Amino acid sequence: MSIINSMSSRAGRVARDIKGSVQRARLEGERRLLERRHRSALEALGSRAYALIRDGAISGDALAPEVADVENRLAAIDAAMAAMEHDGSDGHEAAHDERQSVDIAFPMVSDEPTEPGPTA
Repeated sequence: MSIINSMSSRAGRVARDIKGSVQRARLEGERRLLERRHRSALEALGSRAYALIRDGAISGDALAPEVADVENRLAAIDAAMAAMEHDGSDGHEAAHDERQSVDIAFPMVSDEPTEPGPTA
């Protein structure tokens, strides 16, 4: 009888462990989904704020350096793409350079993890 009790006890522990793991995985999945929704909402908010600043509907004083930096980087990317089209240079290398420029200009949407920069 003790072998059956022991096996039953172990099976019960395994079942509890599996149930806990499934519940943990479900919660982690829900958290990732909410984080994606949050990131998407922040991106939409940023786009809307940028449009309002550009249109002059709201003051962009607090965000002026960031907005100017993004606009300068976008202009640099556009200029590089125009030069690439004019020169007929290798598209693979230019696409890689463009992706790096985009990641630098928009680190908040980059797939690569970023290291925290120095704080002022």
